[in-house]
Amino acid sequence: MSASGRRPAEVAAARSAFWRLWGWPLALGLLTAVGLVSALFSDGGVGDWLAWLALGLPAAGCVWWGWLHRRD
Repeated sequence: MSASGRRPAEVAAARSAFWRLWGWPLALGLLTAVGLVSALFSDGGVGDWLAWLALGLPAAGCVWWGWLHRRD
């Protein structure tokens, strides 16, 4: 038993369920934050491309999942 009183398999299952639920939202949030900071502090060059890419990928994912990935 672990310190929390749960078995290691239960802890692993809970951790797996957490990442299944929150993995993509956390990744998209982190990517968006990187894009916003890059857009705020860059002045041309690679920073602008990073901002464009980091903000465009979550937007494209929302379009794909929201409008194009409908299952009727």
